[in-house]
Amino acid sequence: MRYSRSLRLVLALCLVVMLFAGWTEANRPVRGPHGRLELLLFRSANDTLPVLQSDHFWTSGRCAGCHGRDLLGQASIDPATGHDVNVVDDWRSSIMANSARDPFFRAKLDHEVLVNPGHTDALSNKCLSCHAPLAMHEELIAGRPPFTLAMLDTSVLASDGVSCLACHMQRPGPTGNFFSGDLHFDSARVYGPYFDDQINPAIMQFFVGLTPGYGEHIVDSKVCAGCHTLITETVDLDGNLTGDHFVEQATYHEWQNSVYSANGTHCNTCHMPRIDGPVILAAEYAFLSGQTPFGMHHLAGGNAHMLEILKANRDALAIPATEEQFDSTIARSHRLLTERTLNVLVHAEDRTADTAFYTVHLENRAGHRFPSGYPSRRAFVRFVVRDAEGDTLFSSGMTDATYEVIGHDTGFEPHYDVIRDGGEVQIYELVMGDVNGDVTTVLERAKDPLKDNRLVPLGFVTSHPSYDTTRLAGAVLMDADFNRDASNTEGSGTDVIHYHVALNGVTSGLIATAEVFYQTMPPGWNAEMLSFHSARIDSFRTMLAESDASPILIAADSIALGPLGVAERTNALLTVLPNPTTDGQVRVLHNVGDHVRYVAAYDPRGRAVQVHAEVRNGSWSFQLPDAAGVYLLHLEVNGRNVLQRIVRR
Repeated sequence: MRYSRSLRLVLALCLVVMLFAGWTEANRPVRGPHGRLELLLFRSANDTLPVLQSDHFWTSGRCAGCHGRDLLGQASIDPATGHDVNVVDDWRSSIMANSARDPFFRAKLDHEVLVNPGHTDALSNKCLSCHAPLAMHEELIAGRPPFTLAMLDTSVLASDGVSCLACHMQRPGPTGNFFSGDLHFDSARVYGPYFDDQINPAIMQFFVGLTPGYGEHIVDSKVCAGCHTLITETVDLDGNLTGDHFVEQATYHEWQNSVYSANGTHCNTCHMPRIDGPVILAAEYAFLSGQTPFGMHHLAGGNAHMLEILKANRDALAIPATEEQFDSTIARSHRLLTERTLNVLVHAEDRTADTAFYTVHLENRAGHRFPSGYPSRRAFVRFVVRDAEGDTLFSSGMTDATYEVIGHDTGFEPHYDVIRDGGEVQIYELVMGDVNGDVTTVLERAKDPLKDNRLVPLGFVTSHPSYDTTRLAGAVLMDADFNRDASNTEGSGTDVIHYHVALNGVTSGLIATAEVFYQTMPPGWNAEMLSFHSARIDSFRTMLAESDASPILIAADSIALGPLGVAERTNALLTVLPNPTTDGQVRVLHNVGDHVRYVAAYDPRGRAVQVHAEVRNGSWSFQLPDAAGVYLLHLEVNGRNVLQRIVRR
């Protein structure tokens, strides 16, 4: 008994020492006229993020006290630029932060419930496990009845979306092994990318009651796996479970089935880019050591259209982010889409008296499929050929006033290897089929993919263990050059579309343009949902109608083809210096012994232009016109026609 009392006394004294140490660190004096408590109260009074502690979680507003903007301008500053990079302000205008407010999600959840009202609780619990993870898992951990759709509008935890602790409290062991919203949280520990001896845990322990520590998993793609792999149960048209399952999305498994999972490229490499720092992590704690590298919480993705809708409806949706913060996130999303997603290259393969033959090479640069994620998303190719006068000879992939693709077949457009008619359009998408094999946009009715030709990432192979959740479907399986390089090796992450364009007697120069556009909420997908009515569906209908739904241009390329008889573009035989040229003067170098003859020069529309051409010291020299642009030299090398592109700046 005496030993027990002594032990309790020692433990009590240790606890007092720990609390005093935490209080001492937390209450070190700050620089400036105001105390730390004053600054904390000022920030809290001027921030609209919710501050709530539940039995197991804190909302983002509590984290913002240290990890938001530093009023003294010392913490969360990039030393290279002087810019504020605090994680809270970057996160608050992201899709992640607004996952529970997303009007498309809320409307679609209503749609699913209206189709199968008897499944309301199961549907809402599944969807909200990722769109409102703290609220849903709070009830689950506490052993209470599941969080439901009826609780969504009044729950502060739910409105916080995928907030700080939805990621940073995930336990390391289960991550990467559980999917479909089955997240596993620690009870009082939060994980970050810095080793325990690099951080000062006393501050967070004192203010929040959570212990921060190192978690290797927090910078690994596996922390994203729980929500970015979703497998749903299938029901028939009467709402009865069939025992089948459907892969609604498998972005994490797509990444696994790529070179990126082996070379150290993770989700956060693109979506949370790092800076060298060092960056102080906690506001008003200038004595803390700066940490490096520092992951910026941009969390930009491909859903720029929804970000525009959220920005335009900030007040109606009670979003605690400014227009300027949304503008930053939208700009980052556009940069990600246009700079790091796709390469496009157009080749002119041949030209006969009646047909021009082109290929469009697409290379997926993303670490997953493109498009990826929710099955409404699609990309389509617009290919247009014009003559020298600018008249259109061929077009595929045009859109109507509603931004639906012209020529889209009833049901769905198949995958193409060769396109010969303007009514044939290459659309990269996942098309869901129900138990009868008919197209459906009701997720719970999805049984099999009728089509899945979305571009796969580099290194993707059909022999990978995760192919069962990332499989191709439809006519793409018969496309011999889909995801195969020139040596027929699988895993190129590419597709080649062959266009055969009828010329109908046109002999002038041609210019062909390929553009790849992206849509997250295309009209055809929305049609079934918008035929229903509810407060959430009607609200989304209005917001969508008031938004700019024009497709986003991801990548483009063009090539000019000279008049009939010039059907090649190559630089293997010639070298042009300099190219680009600023003064219009260029030299064309060739191999010793080659016979080179100048034939003509053209502008990009195939119209002949005058250039000064002469031979100097055994090589051709040219003076291009004064106007900036792209010019094409038609040369003959050893009797072979060559079209050489030159940029005049």
